Amino acid sequence: MTHHKDLRSYLDALESIGEVQRIARPVALDLEIGAVSRRAGETGQAAPLFENIPERPGMRVLGAPGGVSSQPGQWLARIALALGLPAGATGRDIVEAIAAARARPLVLPRIVETGPCKENIHIGTDVDLMELPAPLLHDGDGGRYLNTFGIICCETPDKSWRSWSIARIMVVDGKRMAGIIAPNQHIGMVRKTWSDIGQDMPFALSLGGPPVLPYVGGMPLPEHMSEVEYAGAILGEAIEVVRAETVDVLVPATAEIVVEGHVSLTETAPEGPMGEYAGYLWEGPPSPKPVYNVTAITHRDSPILPISVAGEPPEENHTAWGIPNAGEIVFLLREAGFPVATAWSPFESTNHWFAISVERDWRAKTGLRSSELCRRIADILFEKKGGMGTPKYLVVNDDIDISNTQELVWAFATRNHPGSQGALVYNDENTNPLVAYIDNAEKASLRTTKVIYNCLDPEHLGGKLPKRSSFRHAYPIELQTQITSNWASYGYSAEDADTRRTSLQQS
Repeated sequence: MTHHKDLRSYLDALESIGEVQRIARPVALDLEIGAVSRRAGETGQAAPLFENIPERPGMRVLGAPGGVSSQPGQWLARIALALGLPAGATGRDIVEAIAAARARPLVLPRIVETGPCKENIHIGTDVDLMELPAPLLHDGDGGRYLNTFGIICCETPDKSWRSWSIARIMVVDGKRMAGIIAPNQHIGMVRKTWSDIGQDMPFALSLGGPPVLPYVGGMPLPEHMSEVEYAGAILGEAIEVVRAETVDVLVPATAEIVVEGHVSLTETAPEGPMGEYAGYLWEGPPSPKPVYNVTAITHRDSPILPISVAGEPPEENHTAWGIPNAGEIVFLLREAGFPVATAWSPFESTNHWFAISVERDWRAKTGLRSSELCRRIADILFEKKGGMGTPKYLVVNDDIDISNTQELVWAFATRNHPGSQGALVYNDENTNPLVAYIDNAEKASLRTTKVIYNCLDPEHLGGKLPKRSSFRHAYPIELQTQITSNWASYGYSAEDADTRRTSLQQS
């Protein structure tokens, strides 16, 4: 396992395998950076590193930091390397690593005197957010967004809970930012502990820290669990932190940029709209959001701002949120005794679906009928944060490669009975307010309907799956080997038809 302690060593590793594209030509903050990043992400190209931004000389921006790759065998390389895994790790490898770390002891961060994030310090009148390279990401966004892939560091007044999370933050002016702070998310819960005593909440926004952090900041860990300590459990080594300059908050020592201050108890500012992870930019006026009043900015020399240009998949919301969420689902269900093989959110579903595959002998291990197994899964997930953000779940047998959307759709179409036992509906469940189709009342109440789709083999088959009619399942392995090894002799390309998608499920 390689622990990349800062963004720069991680980028060096990515560049060595062709996953970084340095861009020296001048680019504009308004839309151009966002558009190039979107196109690179949508086509599986290397992550663009913009090194010439005339409006912000000396500053750099990294697009698609958690994007997927079109290079053979490197589909999830950016995610894998961020978590200390080999570049060729499969989706199932990554989910297993995340789930396994949940069962290990947490690792406290290591406090150091100083770090690279302190190379440049701006306090008080020297603070100017307009000097940072926050881009206008989409045509129609309500402003420039500084935080789309950074970590908001905050702590309860009694220091019993240190929360590091991701939420979008827009620049308002030189000393103020505004962003969503949902009351059912951890940042909202920590803020309430400060509001209860009538005080503004101290915060520090870390941009471009150790690459593992966005993958734990976007993970639905339980309340009061420290993300920085869980990151240490993943890597097997403590994350180095330093004290912020003007607030009593710890921040990653190797961060590229740190923005410090207080979230106002009462002040709001117009924020949004913004292109969102479901793939839509909802038109309309901005809405009032809590204000982040900034008291200090520190940064490395020639700092790099990582950005996520939210929208149609794949992008970082679908990788840095979806994949860790799958790991949490696997951990929770296994902890409850269910024979779960793995879980996955198909990127095409924009985190609106989760697929859960169960081991083929699940009946023998649980003694349950398929509908009852699905109900038990719902009972566990809908009571946990791991089941909050996604409204639709598909439960399938583990003969399906759930990372392959083509297979998953086939399984859904051919194995889900639309009758009462095929779709288990749950009303008035906790929700993420950015789910694409919910109405304004649901957004305000943070409650909506969720569903578990039963795609398991029906009881009338007696636990025996029908034989699949495909190249991989309907022919002897010797014949498959003969044909694939001689594929070019038939006049076809010797390359596989789809090398980009490494199979999650090894048969």
